[in-house]
Amino acid sequence: MSRDHGNPTNRGGVHRHRDVQGGAARAAVFGVSDGLVSNVALILGIAGASTDAAFVRVAGVSGLLAGAVSMAAGEYVSIKAQAELVERELEIERISIAENPVAETAELAAIYVERGLDPEQAELVAAELMSDPDVALDVHAREELGVDPNQLGSPLAAATASFWAFAVGAFVPLVPWLLGSGTGAVWASAGLGVGAAASVGVLLARLTERSAWRTAFRQMLVTAGSCLATYLIGGLLGASVA
Repeated sequence: MSRDHGNPTNRGGVHRHRDVQGGAARAAVFGVSDGLVSNVALILGIAGASTDAAFVRVAGVSGLLAGAVSMAAGEYVSIKAQAELVERELEIERISIAENPVAETAELAAIYVERGLDPEQAELVAAELMSDPDVALDVHAREELGVDPNQLGSPLAAATASFWAFAVGAFVPLVPWLLGSGTGAVWASAGLGVGAAASVGVLLARLTERSAWRTAFRQMLVTAGSCLATYLIGGLLGASVA
């Protein structure tokens, strides 16, 4: 008997999975985390070296813009390159299915034999799937390449999500410096960074169905460690320059 376990995506005993192959969701989640950690570290590093609030603000805004653009560009290139590589392999597979159907059928049957079907049944299944070239390509892509040809991800969507996610994360520790300065801004920036890191951890825990406390603590620890390290290094550099 199938059970729902409170999952809203489960209807009529049939469970449904989220799209975990697309690049946009991944880019958004990790973009926020990267923007938060990198910019809070940058801001506090600069604050440790200089008490000039205007200088800290310029550094924070520059870090936000540079990081967001860099993340977006990197995500676009990464997803685009991966999609092109998969498309090339799919084209090779498409040609092989058209020109060597017997060999491709035997190859598919061999895969199903390895999965536990007896040879005769595997040959029947493979022959049935190979009767439609589109279905055959889809099956070979999944079985041989391990990809869904219909879910290669959108480079533009991933880049856009990465840009805005990084910008949002990087903006959080910058807020206190837009409103104030000095030690108060340092503590507020660090506090906001650690608090936002905990929120990211809770979100990740919900998506992965892991312990919210453990994931949130891990994110907080990484962010707090980055804050402390860069602030101390900034202080040392500032003192040495002075």
